[in-house]
Amino acid sequence: MTSASKSFLARLVLAGVLGVAGPLSALAQQATDAVAPESGNAVAQSFEALSPEALSALATKATGKPVEAKRWMIAAANPLAVEAGAKVLKAGGSAADALVAIQTVLGLVEPQSSGLGGGAFLVWYDAATGKLTTLDGRETAPLAARPTAFLDGEGEPLKFYDAVVGGLSVGTPGTPKLLEEAHKRWGKLDWAPLFKDAIDLAEKGFTVSPRLASLVAEDPDRLGRFAATRAYFFPSGAPIKAGETLRNPDYAATLQAIAANGAKAFYYGEIARDIVKTVQTAPGNPGFLSDKDLSLYEVIEREPVCAAYRGRDVCGMGPPSSGALTVGQILGMLDNYDLTALGADDPKSWRLIGDASRLAFADRGRYMADVDFVPMPLKGLVDEDYLDGRSDLLKGDDALPEVAPGTPPWDHAMLLSNDEAIEFPSTSHISIVDADGNALSMTTTIENGFGSRLFVRGFLLNNELTDFSFRTQKDGVPIANRLEPGKRPRSSMSPTIVMKDGKPELVIGSPGGSRIIGYVAEAIIAHLDWGMNVQQAVSLPHLVNRFGTYDLEAGTKAESLADPLEALGYKVNTRDLNSGLHAIAVGDTLQGGADPRREGIALGE
Repeated sequence: MTSASKSFLARLVLAGVLGVAGPLSALAQQATDAVAPESGNAVAQSFEALSPEALSALATKATGKPVEAKRWMIAAANPLAVEAGAKVLKAGGSAADALVAIQTVLGLVEPQSSGLGGGAFLVWYDAATGKLTTLDGRETAPLAARPTAFLDGEGEPLKFYDAVVGGLSVGTPGTPKLLEEAHKRWGKLDWAPLFKDAIDLAEKGFTVSPRLASLVAEDPDRLGRFAATRAYFFPSGAPIKAGETLRNPDYAATLQAIAANGAKAFYYGEIARDIVKTVQTAPGNPGFLSDKDLSLYEVIEREPVCAAYRGRDVCGMGPPSSGALTVGQILGMLDNYDLTALGADDPKSWRLIGDASRLAFADRGRYMADVDFVPMPLKGLVDEDYLDGRSDLLKGDDALPEVAPGTPPWDHAMLLSNDEAIEFPSTSHISIVDADGNALSMTTTIENGFGSRLFVRGFLLNNELTDFSFRTQKDGVPIANRLEPGKRPRSSMSPTIVMKDGKPELVIGSPGGSRIIGYVAEAIIAHLDWGMNVQQAVSLPHLVNRFGTYDLEAGTKAESLADPLEALGYKVNTRDLNSGLHAIAVGDTLQGGADPRREGIALGE
């Protein structure tokens, strides 16, 4: 590839990194001219260091066309991570092997979103057996945690960031054990070499992306509170800048230990002791995590949750994730309505989608939590008769004046109250289909951007405990998602595999807090009902309604629906809606799509 061609591709890349969806507009061109002039800018040069295939994939994303391949496909949130996974697949590795390489690089190059100090949910389709499996690598509450941990002296909930920043919010990480468990079950290559790219990048340095640089610059007070965090992200007293080279030798050493000795190197010994010390001595806000919590942590295999939609099974992670249940409820309620005939631009489509989402979120708030601690009407929530009844509520012509939880069938009784948990957008998503036809969908997180802001051994620790409700009860009735020792907080992460005739048709997921559910449901509708290819589906402007107010994505065609939706009775709020959808459509070929709002790509062969 010529230097001029690579420079042009780098300009296209930056348009995507800066959050411009679809083909380059005049605004996008101005933005790329500002940060990537032809004379050579450090940021543009960092993209030029990518392989021609990765640069081509980035350019393809900007046009709205999917990346196509015949053998395998990866879609994930950073080109360096995708390239690491691609090397593994080219060497004959499985999707589980590639996952290890991808996640360990993501933990380095986008540490604000996921990493060793967090947790994840994985949905796996095994081509040899035709079986779907889900693995729960969600963080757990420390054994010393108590339901009142997030209440002040007056019994009132703490302010969100007062709870987040420091040790109080840190749950037992699950990601290292999840990677190991996936590799043990489905890996084909040796474990240790899968860490090579992440170790090399950490030792030699990687080029800071615009997204990471901007997020660091936006959070100086919280990131600057702890010495180790401040030293890494503000090495000279100023925030790291896009185009700079950032080394992380401590992370390289941590990965080397895990590569040599497995996940036990993380959960026992020096690394574990440093994690515990960092949490328990966090200035001003110490936490509960102990050596025992780390040594007891286990990944749990759970049955997938599936819901019927358009002759498919939409399958994902069950509780403690609310994702598959809530996505499944939304789609199940809409299955009786012809969204194809209405189309993507008709406000009637969005009335149906919005109110189905509100009804599903009402059930989510009442019933959904860690099923190991709280009895749930798990099957009842996606029971077809129950969803048909809820679907009947959508037959009007305007917005539902109010919504309430339904009464799904139970196999046992339990009184529960609605919760008030806050879930902020961050997180990352990985979709992979390998040459054997195995499919993997994994959403991975440290919860809030930069998690607890505690930095140890080269990685950030999560703030996952703030995904619990801060309150324990409401009107004397217990809240399902209350904090309890050993419990896993409810999540909205929605790693999804859409099955048709027993085989994967779509592999998809997204970051985005509780809006993940809406992002994933919308993209599935766009692909199945409105005939959009996967790149168009993940690029589609967002309209999300969880609790009554319709959030419309600023600067997109969604804004044109503001007046019609208000006329239907909705309150409307125009705002940034920063998803990170990564999807693979499986058919005669593999088609990959990566969300233009973030810096990821789809890459295949």
